[in-house]
Amino acid sequence: GTQETHDASAVFVFIGADAQTSWLPPALIRDEDGYVCTGRDVMDLVVKEQGTWPLARDPYLLETSVPGIFAVGDVRHGSVKRVASAVGEGSMAIAFVHQYLAATPRA
Repeated sequence: GTQETHDASAVFVFIGADAQTSWLPPALIRDEDGYVCTGRDVMDLVVKEQGTWPLARDPYLLETSVPGIFAVGDVRHGSVKRVASAVGEGSMAIAFVHQYLAATPRA
């Protein structure tokens, strides 16, 4: 309930520092703070929690514990919490989606 004024030459606004991932399905493994695990973190945690990763390959860098579902930006465990990084990860995820689809047998 107080108000303060400070001189500043620049301001960095950090909004949404807490992961809001409770709406995601339980199959997506999250860390203790709710951030979605991807890539190598998935292998470390999936084996510990579920005993196995369902595919012959390791998860792609931004792939979650559910093959074919990718996470980018602030919601991801270990992200740097910067807009530019999230944008870059988003473009990388598109390439991973194409790889995933190319390797997935068609029904």
